[in-house]
Amino acid sequence: MPTPTTPQPTAAAHGTPQLPAQDAVAHLTPALWDRANRALIRKALAEFAHERLLTPRRLPQDGHYAVRSDDGRTEYRFTARRQALDHWQIDPAGITRHRDGTDAELPLDALDFITELHGSLGLSPTVLPVYLEEISSTLSGTAYKLAGDAPTAAELAASGFQAVETGMTEGHPCFVANNGRLGFGIHEYHSYAPEAAAPLQLIWLAAHRDHTTFTAGAGLDYETLLRDELPEPTRNRFAATLTDLGLDPDDYYFFPTHPWQWWNKLSVTFAPEVATQRLVCLGPGDDHYLAQQSIRTFFNTTSPGKHYVKTALSVLNMGFMRGLSASYMEATPAINDWLARLIDADDTFKAARFSIIRERAAIGYHHRQYEAATDKGSPYRKMLAALWRESPVPTLEPHQRLATMASLLHLDRDGDSFAAALVEESGLAPATWLRRYLDGYLTPVLHAFYAYDLVFMPHGENAILVIEDGAVARVIFKDIAEEIAVMSADAVLPPTVERIRADVPEDKKLLSVFTDVFDCFFRFLSGTLADHDVLDEDTFWRTVAECITDYRSAHPHLADKFAQYDIFTPEFALSCLNRLQLRDNQQMVDLQDPAGALQLIGTLRNPLAPYAP
Repeated sequence: MPTPTTPQPTAAAHGTPQLPAQDAVAHLTPALWDRANRALIRKALAEFAHERLLTPRRLPQDGHYAVRSDDGRTEYRFTARRQALDHWQIDPAGITRHRDGTDAELPLDALDFITELHGSLGLSPTVLPVYLEEISSTLSGTAYKLAGDAPTAAELAASGFQAVETGMTEGHPCFVANNGRLGFGIHEYHSYAPEAAAPLQLIWLAAHRDHTTFTAGAGLDYETLLRDELPEPTRNRFAATLTDLGLDPDDYYFFPTHPWQWWNKLSVTFAPEVATQRLVCLGPGDDHYLAQQSIRTFFNTTSPGKHYVKTALSVLNMGFMRGLSASYMEATPAINDWLARLIDADDTFKAARFSIIRERAAIGYHHRQYEAATDKGSPYRKMLAALWRESPVPTLEPHQRLATMASLLHLDRDGDSFAAALVEESGLAPATWLRRYLDGYLTPVLHAFYAYDLVFMPHGENAILVIEDGAVARVIFKDIAEEIAVMSADAVLPPTVERIRADVPEDKKLLSVFTDVFDCFFRFLSGTLADHDVLDEDTFWRTVAECITDYRSAHPHLADKFAQYDIFTPEFALSCLNRLQLRDNQQMVDLQDPAGALQLIGTLRNPLAPYAP
């Protein structure tokens, strides 16, 4: 969202923008930097207090609190409302910083804030500087978003799918350093950050079949996929590149990759593969794509009905290097087909009109030397892989539109709410609007858990809302193979799907709902709706309870499961996400044992408990 006076970056042949050096940082002004710092410190105070890393001290005035630095010299004062799930609703305008007990105000500086409290936050000397770099990058991204002409919440709520996707300003609601993207230069940020909304062309490679694995879902093969994704002239051009080198196109797979990955990793780290022609660069494809919130996934804007493309990207962002494992990708289409069949055969999923967009094909390149030198979790094994995911666009009915579920938490720069705008457009009573959303989103989550021991990672970026007249008509889940798990030793799974079976302790199984849905999404949605006088907290959680109670009543055969995993329990464990990143921001979770990495700190009072049937 550059300012109107800022020249737009243009993609050069090598995929990076040609932008004057001064213009590339036009968003880094004192005024915008101050606003970005205040916003980040507000979030840091709220989420670190929620995770009990900080313990704000009550001040004599009602609703006023203070937090002191590790050495006791610096104090942050602010006003806040305490809400359900120990949610801190903090007024950013009321945050002040003081030193040595004086009332004189000091400037707010997020890097100072982190440094002054690094002991309380548990930041080791190794992690601290990298975390500060992630904070700096997050601040820069916020300043960029503040610099441009942004639509109001009401305008964005009425916009198209990709306008909403690229219009999000916050990122993950829990993580404080949520836009690190370490590895991007500022010129690459202008080309590849989702909020830049800059169309790009993917770089295509030819990968020798002896080193490459391609898998596809039922009814799809490589030739069919390629015909659908690449026009015939493009396929012919790519084939001619190989034949001109004396190579046989039938010995290769055509392979899309992120331009950043080609220029910064593959052309150097995979130089032997290029030199020996196991990899051949074919150049850019013809279609234009937009980066999605997940950074490494692209939506085809030239042909919106074509597949998304998800690529490996060796950039550090929010606790992980965002690569893709060639070995891990092999089972992806089979897992998606299995889940799609399960959903299609189930009456409850059908009644909710719930669906997934399948990851239909995957491709991965095996670098033999790196694989011999590393274990299976190494970033060196995740540099060259891709998958094709269905587009939701062809499934729309007339008068329907799409929006990422993350948009329900979006506030514009004036503080107005995207969700509130949808409620107003719908003309429905707010509780009725909420219930329709819950029927489309929460009911499938509950049914997957109680009927199949199946859990998703249903955060805002992984769900797509189908909106009709402002109301949620149905919900689509995505990012399936990397984000689902079956938590049962007895479930019968096909051999190709066995990878998703997870050994999770009994007392942690329901945390998939309590943490991912209640604490990491509903906590914020409830706070937003209450803050904008749309729906009070009690009505919000009573409506959630009614949705769950109705689901239970409709499924009496699952009574034993409801008793075993009581969603109305008085309290549940607080699982802390920032603590994971603060502990290790290079690899915050062992993907082979995600439950073992949990940071559980005390409990939260369950806001559903008063409404237990």
